[in-house]
Amino acid sequence: MPWSNQNGGGWKSGGRGDGPWGQKPSGGGPGQQPPDIEEMFKKGQDKLKQAMPGGGMNKSFLFLVSAIALAAIAFFGFTVSVKPDEVGVVLRFGKFHAQLPPGLNFRAPYPIDKIYLPKVTRINQTEVGFRGSSTNRGFQRTGRDIPEESLMLTGDENIIDVDFVVFWQIKDARNYLFNIQNPVSTVKEVAESAMRSIVGSSDIEPILTEERAKTEIAVLDLMQKTLDQYGAGIVITQVKMQKVDPPVDVIGAFRDVQAARADQVRLQNEAEKFAERVIPEARGEAQKILQEAQAYKEQTIAQSVGQADRFVKVYNEYKKAPEVTRKRLFLETMEKVLGRSEKIIIDSKSGGPGVVPYLPLNELTRKSTGGQ
Repeated sequence: MPWSNQNGGGWKSGGRGDGPWGQKPSGGGPGQQPPDIEEMFKKGQDKLKQAMPGGGMNKSFLFLVSAIALAAIAFFGFTVSVKPDEVGVVLRFGKFHAQLPPGLNFRAPYPIDKIYLPKVTRINQTEVGFRGSSTNRGFQRTGRDIPEESLMLTGDENIIDVDFVVFWQIKDARNYLFNIQNPVSTVKEVAESAMRSIVGSSDIEPILTEERAKTEIAVLDLMQKTLDQYGAGIVITQVKMQKVDPPVDVIGAFRDVQAARADQVRLQNEAEKFAERVIPEARGEAQKILQEAQAYKEQTIAQSVGQADRFVKVYNEYKKAPEVTRKRLFLETMEKVLGRSEKIIIDSKSGGPGVVPYLPLNELTRKSTGGQ
């Protein structure tokens, strides 16, 4: 087919080098114009003629150079190199055609095929509430705060300042490119909306303390569900809360309240500990008193019953022999009374005119033992 335009186009439309779709023809991909083969060939011939001695050129050498040039143009015009972290998405006449794996792939020249090369293995990060930076050692929060993004209302009507980062990557390159207009902005807006939803249904105290990890997981799940509904072709790998504090204007008062709550919890724990120690002791003492009272009751009743039985037996014996029983009762009574006292009985009839000196050894021994 003869080339009718020597200025870089293969077709003529209205005196311009436009393609059949009203645009500049391209053979190297999006935004690139294909080289004019005839023009390049002529320029190459001129340069070779100038380089050859005497301005002449061998036909075989000219054929070899032309073949190399045509092969190079075909190679760069009909192939595309996809890097290991990329996926090639091919649009043929503006409609999705195929996905190309990493490596060297064949494609039709522009404008038949248009190639997009999104990086599907790269971990992207979106910051909400601040703008930071990343280093080789990982993420570092070094930027400025953005209060309109970070200030949120909790479920117990407190204001909290939350800065967090969302890590995500491309799961489906086709959906990522064509289902949403601005994927990065969409991820940021979905992340802020999800965090506000989770924070708005929670109290401030758990978010600041033990439920931070639960909050991150809840935000990740809500974000993923929303993005899947959009068909965004994005997977959320992690949500990391960087700062969770009350607003700067009230952080002093908030810390005082937190200290008071900590004191309240401490005093309550001490009271519970004291109650756990005193109540069992009191219950044990009460049980001891009940048991002693029961034992005293049983002892008293037993003694009373025994004395009543003894009295009946003694009375029966008294009716049989009153004099003997009376004398026996007298002797037993005197035995009980005198048996508990220290006494010395001296018979004056057998001793003579005076009393023999007497040293109460038992009494002295008892007193010395009691004094110790």
